[in-house]
Amino acid sequence: MSDKLRPFLIQKDDAGSFRLTIRETHYNSQGYPIVKSTLHEELFKTANAAKLFARENFRAQNGEFATK
Repeated sequence: MSDKLRPFLIQKDDAGSFRLTIRETHYNSQGYPIVKSTLHEELFKTANAAKLFARENFRAQNGEFATK
């Protein structure tokens, strides 16, 4: 299993909508990963709708999605 952080996180909120978080990983001079997470403001009815949005707007590929 790879320790690489997947750049697109899809989670269900308390209201039942799905949210997309975009994660960017940069490394400092010692090689330590610095992760910036940005919660996208749009709500999605399904996880598939969130994936489709990420593919169309951020060029997401299969295998780049996480749910945890």
